[in-house]
Amino acid sequence: MTNAYDENKNFPVSWEELHRNSKALAWRLLEIGPFTGIVAVTRGGLVPAAIVARELEIRLIETACLASYQDKSRSEVQILKPASMAEDGEGWLIIDDLVDTGETGKMLRQMMPKAHFATVYAKPSGRPVVDTFITEVSQDTWIFFPWDLEPKPSIPIMGRRG
Repeated sequence: MTNAYDENKNFPVSWEELHRNSKALAWRLLEIGPFTGIVAVTRGGLVPAAIVARELEIRLIETACLASYQDKSRSEVQILKPASMAEDGEGWLIIDDLVDTGETGKMLRQMMPKAHFATVYAKPSGRPVVDTFITEVSQDTWIFFPWDLEPKPSIPIMGRRG
């Protein structure tokens, strides 16, 4: 697994960038819908799902709560709460922030095989699992979403010289 603190492979995403890319996702999905509702994959899919729901004027929102990471270590996918309203997913839109290896996506596909699965970001290993995405990043890139970051003071360049 990539070291999450390898500066060369980090991809920090700002709130503005996430909003812009989530809205771009909504534009792509507009041509595919209409959708009965959205299944937001917790936790990462909550913010993109809210933006897509607003843009597509979807008011019925369900969650599928899955966990595949513990801190920065990948683990077996655990279903904490299925999306019971979506049944087999027919007419539903699944939204997540990222598809990485595709393991979570495969689990979602088993749960809701007829749903349309969309993510904002996709890595090559997970791309075949999703129907629609906006931005592809390399497999060894670690994405830091806005909720992973906090502003901090930085030392001016001149102050860094030893």
